[in-house]
Amino acid sequence: MTTTAAPGSRFDTARHVADAVLFEGYVLYPYRASAAKNRLRWQFGVLVPPAWGPAHEEHALQQTEILMEPKGDATLAVELRFLHAQRRTVERLRDDGGFTEVAELHLDDRVLVPWDEGAEERVELSVRAAELAGAGAVFPFRRPAREETEPVLGPDGRTLGRLVRRTEEIEGVVRLRTTELDGPYRVVRLTAVVENTSPWTPEDGPADRDAALPRSLVAAHLLLGLDTGSFLSMTDPPEWAKAAAASCVNLHTWPVLAGEAGRRDVVLSSPIILEDHAAIAPESAGAMYDSTEIDEILALRTAALTDQEKREARGTDARAAAVIELADTMPPEVLERLHGAVRGLRDVTGPDPVLDGPALFGEPTAPPPPLTAPPLTAPPPTAPPPTGPARPVGAGGPGVDEAVFRPDTPWWDPARADTADPARDRVSVEGVPVGVGSRVLLRPGLRRTDAQDLFVRGRAALVEAVLHDVDGGVHLAVTVEGDPGADIRREQGRFLYFQPDEVSPLEDA
Repeated sequence: MTTTAAPGSRFDTARHVADAVLFEGYVLYPYRASAAKNRLRWQFGVLVPPAWGPAHEEHALQQTEILMEPKGDATLAVELRFLHAQRRTVERLRDDGGFTEVAELHLDDRVLVPWDEGAEERVELSVRAAELAGAGAVFPFRRPAREETEPVLGPDGRTLGRLVRRTEEIEGVVRLRTTELDGPYRVVRLTAVVENTSPWTPEDGPADRDAALPRSLVAAHLLLGLDTGSFLSMTDPPEWAKAAAASCVNLHTWPVLAGEAGRRDVVLSSPIILEDHAAIAPESAGAMYDSTEIDEILALRTAALTDQEKREARGTDARAAAVIELADTMPPEVLERLHGAVRGLRDVTGPDPVLDGPALFGEPTAPPPPLTAPPLTAPPPTAPPPTGPARPVGAGGPGVDEAVFRPDTPWWDPARADTADPARDRVSVEGVPVGVGSRVLLRPGLRRTDAQDLFVRGRAALVEAVLHDVDGGVHLAVTVEGDPGADIRREQGRFLYFQPDEVSPLEDA
């Protein structure tokens, strides 16, 4: 059995997305350590010491199961990646040459403060797939405790203080096993378990999360690669493999195909659920560590921070300082590029010869077919049939029913007076016609979509409009009785919306 490092080039493309997973939420806008959102960190893929986790509802392991089709004497490359939290403290130089720990150290361009940095760690393995059958293989690893110091120098080169970084010991294990599945295909189920086995136990009773984090694997995820063979998608497996894929058990992680689109030899098992062949948007100008936010907004808001706020951000962390630099130096054309792109249309119309270049291998690029949509022939059942002026379809070719008409104005257009009328329409609720002015009792819960549903359940409300959507659904716009802002909501048209099965008519409806 071999345990040599896996060839890095196999994972090069996948690492772009893996890096985004590794550092997601690392530091958030406004990128200062003092910000409330940056005081509770490390939310994804945290594997804590086993003695600490159960009492705090956090886990010490993650398990990946995925189907693969190894060919010949296939070799499986495995790369475990995680952040090792290292505690950074700030010390000021005393007159006697010693150092004193301080809460802040002010420099010309930044303010240094205590902070937990994330040091990237990797465990790289390579093993023949055939050797993983049966009991499989176990690969323990260890990262020792260490302490490092870095001098803090002033503009003139004099020492003003130092940064002290302390890292705690971490122990863990990677377990790999394959199970051959019944059937005509040579498919095996790969089970990969990553576990924190650190023996640390809190000494003085229960410890908080801050004490456990330096001994945890943070943002832990796996990259898996086959040199010959392929993996099957867990999101969209072939029909013959759906039952086998459904039997796979993934705990605290989810495997997706990674790397270049169309390839199936690399998998990223991520604590954040992704789609197959996820990719970083080409418009992205750099890491901002918040993939749930909009890069354009982050860039604009970051550039608008005050000079003092930027000094604090630069002193928080080198990565936070890089975000400030990115926002301050972003050219207008790059910022404009962040405004957005509609990639879905390219999937429908095909590649743009100008934007996407010539076809591969010199083949001519055929013009995309024209987009056509089936015409609306009649309004949905909730809307009354059109009675206004209409014209027959086209020139009336063979097989065209003369009774089929196309209205001059679409049925869903508010300009049509013969379709939905929110002010006059009524809908039957429990056999009672309900419309504008009706009183109803709110009882949401069948499809609760908002936390405020809890606060209006059981309240009486006044129906302000009966609305129809393009899918044939009916919605009641209401104002809650006793709401002091009801007149303002009515003036602005800002109502609460419920479906008919979420209300009951009151006796005077």
